[in-house]
Amino acid sequence: MTTFVLVHGGWHGAWCWQRVAALLRADGHEVHAPDLSGHGDNHHRNAADINLSTHIDDVVNLLRSHDLTDVVLAGHSYGGNVITGAADAEPGRIARLVYLDGHVPADGQSCWDLAPEFRDFFIEGAAAGGGVWVPSIPAAMFNVNEADRKMVDELCRPMPLATLVERIRLTGAGAAIPRTFVWTSGWDPNPFLQFRDRNADDPLWTVVEAPTGHDVMLDDPDLTARLLTSATVPA
Repeated sequence: MTTFVLVHGGWHGAWCWQRVAALLRADGHEVHAPDLSGHGDNHHRNAADINLSTHIDDVVNLLRSHDLTDVVLAGHSYGGNVITGAADAEPGRIARLVYLDGHVPADGQSCWDLAPEFRDFFIEGAAAGGGVWVPSIPAAMFNVNEADRKMVDELCRPMPLATLVERIRLTGAGAAIPRTFVWTSGWDPNPFLQFRDRNADDPLWTVVEAPTGHDVMLDDPDLTARLLTSATVPA
């Protein structure tokens, strides 16, 4: 049995992991999929109080409160920033990091730095959201499967602007944790390929393709569950 902590990306919530979590639990694994502050069922939180550090603390507090160890910590999209920070804070609890089309930040980088393609969207969205919230990106832009697009657009929530512009601070404590990068080939252009290319030859990394849109956990939950469980096997 493996313990998985699944961290959703921006605008999403724990709901996006429901199918994958059910498959993993059916195989006997322990699964935690929290709603980050300001997302999902926690959307009532005041956006002015939420930044990237808040989300890192959400995951760190989960790890500590449940005393989780040997965790496969997975993050989708923006969630890559969150798992990077959480692993830096609690490296002894993490067996492997899995980035699913996820940001892989270096110390001092923000989502703003890592996603220049979306800066205009962030600016225009923040203006429409009163300078605090950034409205969600349409699911079609990420080539989410047609059957789920309406659901995704309805369930996604505006994202606190501060989460996108705060720079992550890393000590390097989690630098030796093995990592997997899952890149999705079913949407173009995919801005996350920079992280695939940067780490493809690094022995610390395993790089895997998923022939889906950006929301791999919705487009192919069976494949996602297999990729996560295979990440528990040493390369």
